[in-house]
Amino acid sequence: MGVWVGRAPSPPLPFSNGIGVLSAKSLQFQQQSKNKKKILNAIISYANTNSGSGGVLKVEEIKERSKKWQWKDQYSINYLVSSNPNSNSQSNTPLLLVHGFGASIPHWRRNIGTLAKSHTVYAIDLIGFGASDKPAGFSYTMEAWAQLILDFLEEVVQHPAVLIGNSVGSLACIIAASESTQNLVRGLVLLNCAGGMNNKAIVNDWRIKLLLPLLWFIDFLLKQREIASAIFKRVKQRDTLRNILLSVYGNEESVDETLVEIIREPANDEGALDAFVSIVTGPPGPNPMQLMPSISSPVLVLWGDQDPFTPLDGPVGKYFSSLPSQLSNVELFVLAGVGHCPHDDRPELVHEKLLPWLAHHLPASSETSYH
Repeated sequence: MGVWVGRAPSPPLPFSNGIGVLSAKSLQFQQQSKNKKKILNAIISYANTNSGSGGVLKVEEIKERSKKWQWKDQYSINYLVSSNPNSNSQSNTPLLLVHGFGASIPHWRRNIGTLAKSHTVYAIDLIGFGASDKPAGFSYTMEAWAQLILDFLEEVVQHPAVLIGNSVGSLACIIAASESTQNLVRGLVLLNCAGGMNNKAIVNDWRIKLLLPLLWFIDFLLKQREIASAIFKRVKQRDTLRNILLSVYGNEESVDETLVEIIREPANDEGALDAFVSIVTGPPGPNPMQLMPSISSPVLVLWGDQDPFTPLDGPVGKYFSSLPSQLSNVELFVLAGVGHCPHDDRPELVHEKLLPWLAHHLPASSETSYH
């Protein structure tokens, strides 16, 4: 969830004589044939498995399989790793799933099984969410989450990976990719990317300008402990959460009791209130519009057209819609009838675009780990 609203050209081949040119053309033809075969196999695999309607992980299974990693030797971070031992997933580029505001690893329960058939899949609870620590006094910022992602890639994944994020998770992935100095990020998949950590991010939208005085007033109220506690208590009630989710999902059938509990349960943890207040009242963080031009790796943008938080006709939606005509490494697909969380709202539509994209841009690699 969130709180707010082409391809790169191949480098020249190092051949200068006639034989080299012929060899280059032959190699290019063979590679194109292999890529087409991979894409076709991915599509066939998708059709055969009917991904999106089957293979949904149970929340209890996710909890049982989750592990802990000590970040900076003081914060316990919850994560999950999943792969298919009977496939070539071990040789393919790993994937790291990064949730949005208020969500956690189980928000990917409809995706992990499908993606793990062809890739090793990691999913992480950002600090302040899910089963990860929610430390008192921690300064929650987009930059902190981005650093957490980079450290996780280096210390746990130990291999260049594709980052797949939703909402503020998408923005954290963009920041991580823009700051990586070790080629840790091989690609980005952005699902309804947020403009910032909270509603103060994009002020050149007339809707936000109209609400800005109210947003600052809410910030003031949230900084009063008793008022913040009362507001948070109301927000995390089942009926309130269900209504919020129904307003941001296009497919109402996806808003079930399991989803409500996925959002609600971590909100009862000690430190959850402080995290909520810090995130909502804190700085919005870097602007994705300033960062995207610095990203050279392949980028897939999937956008639900029924998103009330980051609508297509808002500044963030318009910007990402224009990117494929500006940046050759970016591809965009608009998903009809889908809300702010496409991967959970209509997972089959996401997989339909994501699996062929992965097969085409990220073939099996023999790259070694960092350690």
